[in-house]
Amino acid sequence: MTPKAELIDHVHRELVGRLERLEQAARDAHAAATDPDAQAESKYDTRSLESSYLASGQELQLEQLRSELRLFENFTFPDFEIDDAIAAGAMVEVIDDDSPAWFLLSPAAGGLELKFEDVPLTVLTPESSLFGQFLGMRIGDALDSPALIITEIR
Repeated sequence: MTPKAELIDHVHRELVGRLERLEQAARDAHAAATDPDAQAESKYDTRSLESSYLASGQELQLEQLRSELRLFENFTFPDFEIDDAIAAGAMVEVIDDDSPAWFLLSPAAGGLELKFEDVPLTVLTPESSLFGQFLGMRIGDALDSPALIITEIR
């Protein structure tokens, strides 16, 4: 398995782990909302109502994460050659103030931070302005804000 494939597998495992934790939290919130002991003891007791709102919010988050996971699983991360332009699915190495960093342009898991080859890696999604700035760039190109020089594309 290539290093890029290993990284993509790691991001996938992280998304699956998040989904499992959120599913458990949603089950717990639903159980709390429907627990007979959580019924209001007076008109000022809002425990049941609060639990219901929490369960509803967690169910919404769960559906969003499931959708994000499907996007990630159905996306094909292409391999890039040295002279290719950056596109969705690329891993981009940059130098920032003499420090290297990696970015993965992904359809999901935006903001996830990992280590790749002992260098920080951040997952970017199309909602990120940096994702859009990278598109079409090549090795040796530079961004002004933030100040980054592209040194490798995978």
